[in-house]
Parts: sequence; structure tokens; C-alpha cells
Amino acid sequence: MTASLPVQLDAARITTPSPITLAAQTRPDFPLLAQQACLGQPLIYLDHAATSQKPRQVLEALHTYYSRDNANVHRGAHQLSARATDAFEGARAKVAGFIGAATPREIVFTRNASEAINLVARSWGDTTIGPGDEILLSVMEHHSNLVPWQLLAARTGAVLRHVGLTESGELDLVDLKAKLTPRTRLVSLVQISNTLGCLNPIAAVAKLAHGAGALVLVDACQSLAHLPVNVAELGADFLVGSSHKLCGPTGMGFLWAREALLEAMPPFLGGGEMIQDVYLDHSSWAELPHKFEAGTPAIGEAVGMGAALDYLSAIGLERIHSWEQQLTARLFERLRVMEGLRLLGPSPEQQPDRGALAAFTVDGLHANDLAALLDAGGICIRSGHHCTQPLHRHYGLAASARASLSFTTTFEEIDRFAEELQSSVAFLREHG
Repeated sequence: MTASLPVQLDAARITTPSPITLAAQTRPDFPLLAQQACLGQPLIYLDHAATSQKPRQVLEALHTYYSRDNANVHRGAHQLSARATDAFEGARAKVAGFIGAATPREIVFTRNASEAINLVARSWGDTTIGPGDEILLSVMEHHSNLVPWQLLAARTGAVLRHVGLTESGELDLVDLKAKLTPRTRLVSLVQISNTLGCLNPIAAVAKLAHGAGALVLVDACQSLAHLPVNVAELGADFLVGSSHKLCGPTGMGFLWAREALLEAMPPFLGGGEMIQDVYLDHSSWAELPHKFEAGTPAIGEAVGMGAALDYLSAIGLERIHSWEQQLTARLFERLRVMEGLRLLGPSPEQQPDRGALAAFTVDGLHANDLAALLDAGGICIRSGHHCTQPLHRHYGLAASARASLSFTTTFEEIDRFAEELQSSVAFLREHG
């Protein structure tokens, strides 16, 4: 059966070396970025860490699926179901290739990364973790990598421990080594912090954790669209990702885990699709990865995510990372000179591979006020605690503002953001 839904990428235009920037080459693929904001100002979107924008190739893949191939997958004998199944399972293979998984059987589709972590906590955790066992996290974790483990600890009597930060806002490896004990069963960390922007040394952490007999889960939501990620090179045991941060649709994510772990884990949810045989009083489970995918899946969203991975791969993650490093350096250069502005996390000089974002506070001003004034000028940033309340408490902050970048961001957008931020600060200080 020939796989359907080919994604027409203008790979020559994207990958051929050119004197123009990567942003200039790719922005025509993103229709949302072409719109104007109020007063005729061009829209500047600097909230990619919250959700990425979608290229036309993803939008076209979704349209093609729903207008041509829409059908349920796996069990249908007709041609629409066969084409939908090919596209759906093709997307799984694309995820496996994107992260260097050994087989598509190791990719479990979920609604989002939060569900993927909950799957591990409920399936692996409930059958493995007991009273006194320890789960090692960090103070920088997103709530999605805190709350499921809190719930697991409440169910099982496990103990949660948290690694601290260095003065520069990076993971404190000395503290991590000190908190690894023979009772540690899991180390679960973000690869790139959505607030600090720091890139955590996952491979080094995995070596330490495995030496102590613990497994490692990686929250890769903020890294997968920005730099190459290979699960074998990281030495991870579990890794989670989210489509909507990968230029793909919302409502779609995935869990990768080593096949032996998935084979040993019981199902997380029960229902259709995840079964082999059902009797009135018992059932047997489908093979991997389907035993974890109860009910009708998000077929169109999976196809869209596959198209997004095709798009990112055609550009090249190394190339994306290189361009975003230049953008991040420019962002920090423009922000660090502003009076009373405090940047969180390591600088590009301290950690060149850090994430393409900057979270900051301005003395005497609330982040929400800054974001509202910037929005009035057509500039979209994030304000609040970014689902990292414990981290903000660690720094004594109620909120921060955050500008987050993408390969579609330009130097000119960063400069205008900095100028508008300076004007907003001056206005609030004058009228506050």
C-alpha cells in the first residue's frame, strides 16, 4: 500500500546555502506571521516556548487528511482506512527517526507530554515504586513534571527530592550527586528549562543515575524543535515530547521508552484498540505500542505532527540551532543593558547551547503590565509563572516576563521588541 499524504516541502529553497537568513527563507511558510496587528504594526510573535506556529505544509497535511483520507485506523478493510492507517503509522515512524529510537514500537502516541509523563507515573510507577523509594526531580521543572510524581508519592509512600541550581541558574550537578541514593528509582528532568533556558547535561545525569540503579525520564518539550535530540546518545530510559511545540497540531504528544520497559509495563487506559481479545471477565492486550493507546486516536493530529517533523528535518536541526544561537545572543545583548532588568538563567556566554528564550523581571513593575503594553504594539510575549511556580518561589518572584524565539524570528523583531519594552518600562514608571 502506498503511503498517502505526501508533504510537499520546498527543500531546495530551505536547505540551499543563501546569503539571506534562515528566518527570511522560512517565514513565507507561516501564514500567521504575515498578519498585521493593531495600528498597522506587523505582528511579532515571541511566545514560541508556549506554542509554535504551524507552516503551510502542516496545514495542508491536515486538510488533505480530512478532505481525502478521513477514516478510523487499523481495523478497517476499506481503502480509506488503509490510507489513514498508513499515514498514522507513518507518523509514528517519523517520530522514531526524529529522536533516534530503535523501532517505532517504542513510540506511544498521547494527547500531550503531560499525559505521557502521567502514563509513566501510573503504569511504570504504580508497579515499581514503593514506600521509601525516591524520585529525584529539580526545582526548575514544569508542573507537568512535578504533579504526576506528587500524586505517585501520595499513592505509594515514595519520597520526592529536588536538585537545586547554581548561581548562574543551571542544574547543580554537585547537589544531584549528593541526592542520588540507593533508594533513587527515577531521575526526571527537563532537557531545556522553559524559564531559565538552561540546557541540562542529560547524558552526564543519565550516567550518574544508571550508576545508582535509577532510570531517567527526559522532558524534551523545549528542546526537540531547537537542536538535535537522540535518545541513545542521551542514555535516557523515557522521553516525552509535544507536537504543538514542534510546529505541529495541538492535542498530540508522544512517549518514547526502551522497548523492554514498555513490554513490562501494564496498560494505562482500557478500551478499544489496546486489546487483543476481550471476554466478559478478562482481556488480553495488543502488542506494542497499541496496548497504551486506548480508543480512537488523534489521527489527523498525528499526521500533522509527522508533516511538522518532515519540515524541521528538511531545514536541519543543526542549522536551526545555529541560527537561534545568534538570535539568543542578540536578545540578551539588547536586554542586559536596560536599567533594572534582571535576566533569569545562564547567559549565552555562560552556556552557548542554552535555549532560545529569555525570562526577565523589571524592578518595580509587574510582568503582566509589560506584556499588556507590548501586546498593544503587536508584540506577543508570555507573562506569569510559566507553569514553574516552585522555581519562581526559589527566586522570590511572583511572575516574570518571557520572550521566546524560533528559527522564524528576525534580528529586526528582537530590536523592535527591545525598543518597545524600553518604552513600556518608561511609560509604566512615569504613570505608575
